[in-house]
Amino acid sequence: MFDLIIFGGGLGGCAAAAAACSKGLKVLMTEETDWIGGQSTSQAVPPDEHAWIEEFGCTARYRQYRNAIRSFYLANMPVTISARSEFFNPGAATVSRIAHDPRVSLHVLNEMLAPHLLTGRLTLLLETVAVSVERTGRSLQSAELLSLKTGRRLKVEGRYFIDATETGDILPLASMDYVTGSESRSVTGEAHAADEADPNNIQGFTYVLALEFDETGDHVIPKPEMYEFWKEYQPPHWPGKMLSLIGPNPVNMQPREYAIFEDGDKFSLWKYRRIYAKEQYDAKDANDITLLNWPQNDYFIGNIYGVSKEEKEKHLYGSQQLSLSLVYWLQTEAPRPDGGKGYPGLRLRGDVMGTETGLAKAPYIRESRRIKALYTITEQEVSPACRSEKSGKKYEDRVGVGAYSIDLHPSFTGVPYVDIPALPYHIPLGALIPMDMDNVLAGNKNIGTTHITNGCYRLHPTEWNIGESCGELAAYCIRHGLKPAEVRENDQALHDFQQILREAGVELEWPHEFYGQR
Repeated sequence: MFDLIIFGGGLGGCAAAAAACSKGLKVLMTEETDWIGGQSTSQAVPPDEHAWIEEFGCTARYRQYRNAIRSFYLANMPVTISARSEFFNPGAATVSRIAHDPRVSLHVLNEMLAPHLLTGRLTLLLETVAVSVERTGRSLQSAELLSLKTGRRLKVEGRYFIDATETGDILPLASMDYVTGSESRSVTGEAHAADEADPNNIQGFTYVLALEFDETGDHVIPKPEMYEFWKEYQPPHWPGKMLSLIGPNPVNMQPREYAIFEDGDKFSLWKYRRIYAKEQYDAKDANDITLLNWPQNDYFIGNIYGVSKEEKEKHLYGSQQLSLSLVYWLQTEAPRPDGGKGYPGLRLRGDVMGTETGLAKAPYIRESRRIKALYTITEQEVSPACRSEKSGKKYEDRVGVGAYSIDLHPSFTGVPYVDIPALPYHIPLGALIPMDMDNVLAGNKNIGTTHITNGCYRLHPTEWNIGESCGELAAYCIRHGLKPAEVRENDQALHDFQQILREAGVELEWPHEFYGQR
């Protein structure tokens, strides 16, 4: 019997495990791949963060995680004197203030959880998924786990459960009420909601891969099987073929010309998610490395959850082929400023991903199944167009903070980008608690957001904060014999729980001296 069972070892799952174990709980965490870390590791997406992240706007544990990444580079890598600083960015990327190799994230996360593993408070089962659960009324009792490596099945019992999977996998297994896709404007009142609800209006996913640039080398990969299809493919909302350097500007959908490397004022795709900038290191034999999570390899032809196994495999393969086709196109046909074509020196770096294919271990999932929560966050609560305050709605039951624009990528139903401003926001406890369960919490992108607000609540520091608050809440409920909804409804219990979060380093409100100046 475990006090807490966490399904999914992404950032939310890891944060939940660290918090719960620190309170003495006996915890089991499963992870479908052989790497914990989710977005940062097996999906290979450098941290997408807000403008104030270096000073405020994340939990103390998340800051410990970020600081440990920087410390690893500064202590172990030949960083030049000129590049050394307290805000060192390993890849000098434009999208992230701490773009780094996913293997470093894996190392840091394993080190953070090691004390709990060594003392036996935490049991970690890699390459393991839940295949069924036992539900009695409003509570889960147990889960049957399957080892993807050995085929062994194991039944485990728990007092509390957190679904921290990437796509909310436990929700259908437990016959819970949940939402997919977009809600209607008549229901949510959101300015950017659709006229009609559409459960298939789900953001596309991406198979990220890593590329090194060896200027004098020739590392052209074999022509991908679906290359001709992807080479000619033009989405209806795209200004040209997808494998090109012309794409839509996410903000206004006008054509935008990209550059691979530096080329005047054009947006450099190479620097966007670069994780190793060679000019910052005294290592003459090492080259730049970047991660390809670009507009050109977003896959929005079909969904991979809530569909048959055959349909899922079809779209996983299609997404992998799109990413590999992008690499092959870059190597052989991409236009160069000198009038030539292709960069054969681009080299696929599977070692960065821990795979032989060069692709990430798992696709980057932007939008999950979402619980029907005690509270659902809507656009008007975070939009500067709806609020005169400098932050989003300051919920009485807040359990954290975050900030990111409402950033929706093209969907499976042909809806193009939605990219609109959002205020620094707060995380309401009610969004983490399902309406129909007493001992299950949402610990990833499956919280009570709408399709619209998912666009700003889905990034790294927010996922971490969500998971950490879930771990703390499970511990509080067990200690005091309360249900999560009772903690939220009782003023004294809520105040006590929020004080525990503050003592753990979870920030619960935005101070004007930070976000009011940027």
